[in-house]
Amino acid sequence: MTIGVETCSPETPLADIARGLLEKGIEALVVVEPGDRHALGMVSQDELVKAWASPAHPDVRSLKAADVMRDQIPQIPADIPITAAAQIMIDLRVRTLYVMHQSDGVDYPAGLITFRHILRHLAAHNPEDLRDLGVQAKRKTPVESFIERRDAARQNNQRKK
Repeated sequence: MTIGVETCSPETPLADIARGLLEKGIEALVVVEPGDRHALGMVSQDELVKAWASPAHPDVRSLKAADVMRDQIPQIPADIPITAAAQIMIDLRVRTLYVMHQSDGVDYPAGLITFRHILRHLAAHNPEDLRDLGVQAKRKTPVESFIERRDAARQNNQRKK
């Protein structure tokens, strides 16, 4: 499992979501309310490709996350065995499952597991190969994460000029 989940607002343009998925090498992200960050749904590569191919959306670039998101977020408990998670993915026909956290009536994504995680377990020679996954993984400090997001926003603003 990976701790930390990429999110977007309901107003995020699909082109921005597609860029983010490609840049980060991820399958999907969770759509959250801007204020309290309550999870509303998810947008995966599937929704983006379906929107692109749909004759109902001749101007797909004008669509936002809220226009194409799935209302249901496929969820699992944090302590589920990876083999059970794999079977749930197959049954639900999804490539990403989320571990959700609830606090004061707000549901927000805390972690995720994807086909990539399962493939990494299959390919691992020893536990050290998986050291970067789960709650014991080394992570950036909050300040490092902030600086990274700030610099990415600055770059994005420069491209728009």
